[in-house]
Amino acid sequence: MKRLLDCTASDFDQMTGQDLKKAIIASEGRTILSEVIGAFSPLYPAVTNAELAAAFGADLILLNFFDVRNPFIESLPEAGPAEVVRQLKKLVGRPVGLNLEPVDFQADKLEALQQLPEGRMATDASLKRAKELGFDFVCLTGNPKTGVTNAEITKVIEKARAAFGPEGLIIAGKMHGAGVAGETGSSMMTEETLHRFVEAGADIILIPSPGTVPGFTVEKTSKLVELVHQKGALAILTTGTSQEGADEQTIKQIALNSKMAGADLYHIGDAGAAGIASPENIMAYSIVVRGKRHTYVRMAASVQR
Repeated sequence: MKRLLDCTASDFDQMTGQDLKKAIIASEGRTILSEVIGAFSPLYPAVTNAELAAAFGADLILLNFFDVRNPFIESLPEAGPAEVVRQLKKLVGRPVGLNLEPVDFQADKLEALQQLPEGRMATDASLKRAKELGFDFVCLTGNPKTGVTNAEITKVIEKARAAFGPEGLIIAGKMHGAGVAGETGSSMMTEETLHRFVEAGADIILIPSPGTVPGFTVEKTSKLVELVHQKGALAILTTGTSQEGADEQTIKQIALNSKMAGADLYHIGDAGAAGIASPENIMAYSIVVRGKRHTYVRMAASVQR
């Protein structure tokens, strides 16, 4: 199995979700995942945000605000609904995943919550449809003010495994409170929660990067990552609190701290501008965790390879 940072578009075409997991492990903490919004007008309308993120060094693309019942990506060349995701994958030459939100309608709310369309919620039908559309992996998490809870994520992990099968790749966890009481700051992720996620079948556990959520220090995050590894899963550390739009120096600090904490892969969110992190920040993050060599090769490699 190749390291993921060495994989080409043709390699990705042949990979199952579990192959992708092995390639991430082989890359030893040098994998970048960029979350983007396709439903908004992109930063530069001549290309999709996913293409821009890939051009600046992302290995994996994660779509947010994507409705599986109304498949659409702004600035994507015309494609039928059933071909939207596959068309995007051809353009970016990267694995593409989807955020689906395990909304807990009984959640103890901290604030007024948004009402999501069914196609963005992690229901049995949405998970099945995501698989049919061609997504390579699914991320079970919550946007702000959505009422996603850790308890509901745990329930949905099993549904996601049923929908994507044993070879599917499932990421699960929260990068901020999602408007729910009792799951903010350092109480957002506990050892018990991690255990439940892994036991339910998650492959990769999502944990806030040090410095992005109050109380998540390098020491605390390192302990959580170590526990994830002991249980046989991987850890993705996230920058999903709008700090993806901060200055490059802040991004570099988060990146280095995340690597010291033991991350297997790194998430950079979509809130920099127009549904994507500042592209320079994607590149800066990449250079910190794997240097210019691997960053520039990833940026330059043609999807025809």
